[in-house]
Amino acid sequence: MSPEVLIAVLVAGIIVLTPLADRLRVPFPVLLTLFGLAVPLIPGVPNLSIEPDLILPLVLPPLLFAATQRATAREFRENARPILLLAVGLTVASAAAVAVLAHGAGLGWGAAAVLGAVVAPPDPVAATAVARRLRLPGRLVTILEGEGMFNDATALVLYNVAVAAVVAGAVTAGELGISLVLAVGVGVGLGLAAGVLTRFALARLHAAAAETTLTVAVPFAVYLGADQLRGSGVLAVLTLGLYLRSYAHHALTSEGWLLGRAVWRYADYLITSLVFVFIGFELTEILRTSPDRSTALALAAWTCAVLIAVRFAWVLGTSALFGRRRRRSVAVPIGGREAVVTSWAGMRGVVTVATALAIPAAVSSGAAFPGRDSIVVVALVTVLVTLVLQGLTLAPLVRWLRVGSSDDGADERRTLRRRAIRAVLDALDGPTGAAYPDRVRQAVRLQYEGYLAAQDAIGTARRGSVQDEGDTGDDEAVGRLLRAVSEVERAVVLDARGEGVVSPDVADEVLDEVERRALRQLE
Repeated sequence: MSPEVLIAVLVAGIIVLTPLADRLRVPFPVLLTLFGLAVPLIPGVPNLSIEPDLILPLVLPPLLFAATQRATAREFRENARPILLLAVGLTVASAAAVAVLAHGAGLGWGAAAVLGAVVAPPDPVAATAVARRLRLPGRLVTILEGEGMFNDATALVLYNVAVAAVVAGAVTAGELGISLVLAVGVGVGLGLAAGVLTRFALARLHAAAAETTLTVAVPFAVYLGADQLRGSGVLAVLTLGLYLRSYAHHALTSEGWLLGRAVWRYADYLITSLVFVFIGFELTEILRTSPDRSTALALAAWTCAVLIAVRFAWVLGTSALFGRRRRRSVAVPIGGREAVVTSWAGMRGVVTVATALAIPAAVSSGAAFPGRDSIVVVALVTVLVTLVLQGLTLAPLVRWLRVGSSDDGADERRTLRRRAIRAVLDALDGPTGAAYPDRVRQAVRLQYEGYLAAQDAIGTARRGSVQDEGDTGDDEAVGRLLRAVSEVERAVVLDARGEGVVSPDVADEVLDEVERRALRQLE
């Protein structure tokens, strides 16, 4: 099989498995990893490999930046303590526990510390995919996502220090302190500076394609720049992303925001999918060529057990310790059921794979990196076991504990839309509208009053009349009719484009409006 055919097979598999994961109610990283394990077993499939030095710079910046675009700095501030307890405290505790285990199994302290840093950070992709689908409480989702982003920074600082110590042969306490200060200070400082400059540039571009290209390029530049200055590239990208998420929206055009949102969602999906497929490929190759598979597999089993035990002990312990205070921003999720879900949502993934494969092949003396093959095997097996074991059982656990909610956010969206429209109507009666002629003001008023009237009418048809207790509405019929009339709109526009009645650009603009309206109405 040629590399071109292999790529086509992998892309086809990703396309097919994505909707299949939704139907089976299985986190898609689990299916993709199993797919990656199965494909290399086909005779004639070539080995899939990436240069270790390229893995972190190619994979982490887009994934981290995309993650910041799903949350806000305010949410992280409100939940700062539980996020830090998990992202810093639990990550360090997990790394230390695994390092002690690995040293007891025969690895030197340096290699054991590297293994601990590699497997310490859980991956948020599978956990939050389940969390959002099952409508877990918003705060719990925020904590899991915050942990998934910031534990990467903690683990990578530990990883870089441990790898540097092994490569150089030793590291002093002073060098360790300087490394930590530089990692945090340079990372956060560079991320803020890049965020300010990017916002300044976005405010002057006024072109959707250029705006999106800038937001795609800057995370890579910031990550590489921080790395060159001995700072944390992860912290730099996270700081940049959260700054732009909080302060740069007004600098973007509407088209630029929509395009950028679509691009980053797709980049997150594609890169994550490819990495999880790559996990299967790499694990198959490592197990095929590793000289001491039985010892490494035994260590991997014990590593998984230790990681799960430490996470349960940490989450349940801190939840019990702080739970008595019952304040919103104090503890790891208040309540035993939420704590159990958080404890079980510890699947390893992208960062563990990337850091394991990025371990140098040799140290400064030219000798092979001690225990590299064992570290890679343990890391990849840990990812596979936690993804399959916890990924397949997290959703049933959530349903069994009845932690999920039936609220899909539709009422919140409708309320917020009404609030925004009411603000516009009030502004038309104030200084904003007074500066314009009456007919202009009246035209804009009619448009927004039409939006409001339509939303009220659709809402009443869906949910029933508030005044009539016997009127329960007919949400299904409303949805069917809206889909039917949307098809009528599409047919008219597509026929006009096909017959050459209008230019393709005009037809596509109108079609874009039709699709946006259909999406909004069918929520």
